[in-house]
Amino acid sequence: MRYIRPKSLTWWAGCLAILTGIASVTLPTTGPVGELSRLVALLAGSGDASPAGLVFLGLGLIGLRDRIERGFRGDD
Repeated sequence: MRYIRPKSLTWWAGCLAILTGIASVTLPTTGPVGELSRLVALLAGSGDASPAGLVFLGLGLIGLRDRIERGFRGDD
């Protein structure tokens, strides 16, 4: 489980991007969770990024962090 690194800031940024993308797809814009939907829209850039783009960005950040770490160690 080399991809799970809770002490890495890049890992947390990737997780936040993934969760923001998932939340922007699943949360309704009205109703009792309307304020939470507005917060997610603010985190997502108010519609500038697609939910799928945010999920792929998060996965890319997590994978890039792992690849850079292995490159510095010399592992392939």
